Amino acid sequence: MRNAPTILHLDMDAFFASVEQASKPSLRGKAVVVGGLGPRGVAATASYEARVFGVHSAMPMAQARRLAPNAAYLVPRFTLYRSVSEQVMALLRELSPLVEPLSLDEAFVDLEAGGAAWDEESARRAGEKLRADIRAVTGLTGSVGLAASKMLAKIASEQAKPDGLVLIEPGTERALLGPMPVRTLPGVGPATGDHLRRAGISTVQELAEAGEDELVRLLGKAHGHALYAMALARDERPVVAERETKSVSVEDTYDVDIHDRLRVGLEVQRLADRCVRRLRDAGLSGRTIVLKVRRYDFSTLTRSETLRGPTDDPAVIREAAARLLDPVDTTGGVRLLGVGVSGLADYTQEDLFAQAMPAGAVEAPEEAVAEAVAERAEPVERQWRAGQDVRHAEYGPGWVQGSGLGRVTVRFETPQSEPGRVRTFFVDDPALESAEPLPLVADLAHAPTGPAPETVRGSDVGDGSEEGGGGSGVGDQLEGAGGRT
Repeated sequence: MRNAPTILHLDMDAFFASVEQASKPSLRGKAVVVGGLGPRGVAATASYEARVFGVHSAMPMAQARRLAPNAAYLVPRFTLYRSVSEQVMALLRELSPLVEPLSLDEAFVDLEAGGAAWDEESARRAGEKLRADIRAVTGLTGSVGLAASKMLAKIASEQAKPDGLVLIEPGTERALLGPMPVRTLPGVGPATGDHLRRAGISTVQELAEAGEDELVRLLGKAHGHALYAMALARDERPVVAERETKSVSVEDTYDVDIHDRLRVGLEVQRLADRCVRRLRDAGLSGRTIVLKVRRYDFSTLTRSETLRGPTDDPAVIREAAARLLDPVDTTGGVRLLGVGVSGLADYTQEDLFAQAMPAGAVEAPEEAVAEAVAERAEPVERQWRAGQDVRHAEYGPGWVQGSGLGRVTVRFETPQSEPGRVRTFFVDDPALESAEPLPLVADLAHAPTGPAPETVRGSDVGDGSEEGGGGSGVGDQLEGAGGRT
C-alpha cells in the first residue's frame, strides 16, 4: 500500500434518481424511486428524499410504495444514464490513464499514475476540482474518497455522502477501521457477517484480533487471508484500467421443440444453475446476464440485463434470466435455450448488488447499487411508462407522469425550464410520440425547440389529477428494472 492518499474513489450520489430530478424540474427536492414498476419490480435507486421514508435499493417496489406512497415511481432510462456516465468517465480519464469503472456511476482512479496528485494536499485539490467539474458538466453531485488503497478510498467515499469529500490520512487507517462493523469490508455480506457474529466477531478490530489462522478456519483459506489483510488496512490491489473481455455460458439444443411455457421456464432455471457452477469453478463472477432463445423458425433472440456489480449468486442469476424470458414469445416452440454471464471479475459483490433480497431482509448499503439494472425490450407501441420521454406536436417535450384507463398524463417541462404544467391525452393520440432524452446541461447551440412549458393550456381530456395522473405510473407493467446505482 502506498504512503500517499492518491487512490480516488468516485461514487455519484443516488445516480439514477439524481438524473431524473435534474431532467424533471417538478421532481427536484421530492421523493423519487427508479426501478421496475410491475408487480415483481425492484427499486434500483431511491433519492435521498425517498430514503427518509425507509426506501432503499433492492427493495421490492410494492414495499417501497407502501413506505412512500406519494413518491414519483419511474422506469429507468438507460440511454440517458449511460450518456451522463460517459461524461463523468471522460473527466476521470483527464486525471489519469488508470481509471477502473465499477458501474455507470462508480470508479477508482490512480491519481499518481496521471501526475494529478502526489501528496495529501494535491490529492485533495484534485478531488475538489473533479467534483466541481462534474457539477459543471452534468449538473449532478458526486462523493469522493481519497486514501492510499482502493478499499479505504471506497470507505472514504461512503463517509463523504452525499456531495462531499473525505481524505483518509496515512497512519490513521487502523484506528479508523477498528470500530467499524465487519460488513464495512469488501466481500463481507449478510451470510459472512452472520457467520462471524456467531463466532463473536462484530467489528473490524475484533476481526484483526481473531488472527489469521482463526479466520482461515472460519472462512476458508482465500477468504480468511484476504479479510485478515483488510482488517489490518492492507490492500495491495492496483487500479486496473482494462480487463480481459470474457464470458461464461451454457446452452442446450432440444431434439423436439419445447412448447410448454412452464417447461421453458424450468429449462432456463436449470441452465442458470449450470452457468453458476461454471462461474464458481473458475473463481469468477459477472455483471451481465444474457439469455439466448432460438425459436421453432430458427429466429434467435438475445436479451441481457446488467447488474451494478459482479455476482455468482444463483438466486440473482436465476431471477434475472426469468425476467429476461418474460417478454419473449415462445408459443410457436423453442429449439435452443442458453444462459450466459459476461463482464467477469475475480471477486463478487452479490451481497451489495443482489436483486433477490426478500422483504424484511438485511438492507444493502446505500448506493450499493443492490439495485439491479435491467436491459429491457422496447415497450409495446402506445404503451406509456412513467418517466418516459415524449414529445407532443403542439406542446413540445415532456415526460409521462402516468397512464391507465386509456389515458396518459404528460408533464411538459425540460431540464432547463421551470416546473411544467400537465396535460392528459388519449393513449392513441397521434400527436404524442416517444422522444430521446434531453441533455441535463443546456447546450445553447442545440437548444430544444418548441413552446415553453409554462404556455401549456388546460387538458381536453382531464386535468392530470385523475387516472394515471400521479407519479405512480398507473397501468405501467415494466418489471424488474433493476443494478447501486
